[in-house]
Amino acid sequence: MTRISMMKNRLPLLSLVSLALSCGIIAPGSASATNPAMAAVFAPTGSLRASINLGNPVLATLDAHTGQAVGVSVDLATELAKRLGVPLQLVVVKSAGISVENIEQDKADIGFFAVDPKRGQEIHFTKPYVLIEGFYAVRNDSAITSNAQVDQTGVTVAVGNGSAYDLFLTRELKHATIVRIATSPAVVQGFLDQHLDVAAGVKQQLEKDAAKAGGLRILNQRFMVIRQAMGVPKAKGEAAAAYLSQFVEEMKASGFVDAALARHQIEGAAVAKGDD
Repeated sequence: MTRISMMKNRLPLLSLVSLALSCGIIAPGSASATNPAMAAVFAPTGSLRASINLGNPVLATLDAHTGQAVGVSVDLATELAKRLGVPLQLVVVKSAGISVENIEQDKADIGFFAVDPKRGQEIHFTKPYVLIEGFYAVRNDSAITSNAQVDQTGVTVAVGNGSAYDLFLTRELKHATIVRIATSPAVVQGFLDQHLDVAAGVKQQLEKDAAKAGGLRILNQRFMVIRQAMGVPKAKGEAAAAYLSQFVEEMKASGFVDAALARHQIEGAAVAKGDD
């Protein structure tokens, strides 16, 4: 189905939301009660399809006992589906790049992404709900001891293909060579197998993989702060974007996000503040 035909199919739903907004039936951005009109926009298939990225352990992982996806992103998706009054369908993927494609190709209704201008061409982002740090890892015997030494001719940097730090480093690194690995969890192994100089990634993932591999160290300065937000396709309209933004703000203010991070024993990530 083409993007134009998809838009035409959604016009009646968007018109219904606009009418409800104008009549005061729905408060703009309200996310505190079951909302049939908004549910029709978010979940036209009858279920809220949430793209869940396992490539970032701060957001989601597989439960060792059940094999099901768990984490703060799953908790947020569950709560949003509850408020919309629709069943939740998790679309679980292994990388941020595939998660973005799910939104762009209408395979998912919402997703959880690092805010990035390239992704923003097709996706409405909320303000971030969690801040995560991006770091570099090197071998113990590497001559590289600071971030400034990474962007040098001849230095090879492993990144997860399509990840937030891939997009960021593609813009920022002018001399080093970026080597893209299929997924973020595979970065350290790819870095080792291909004898690369630097592995880039989310601090928690790097620490986990470095401890497993041995012989690696994390540089002591972050190269970026990754602003994790919820996202909805722009094709769903401004009302959906406003609703999702209000939902995220409520989840932060109520302590829901902080409690989810604690429940899943996530360390090193901070709940985003209003101005982040």
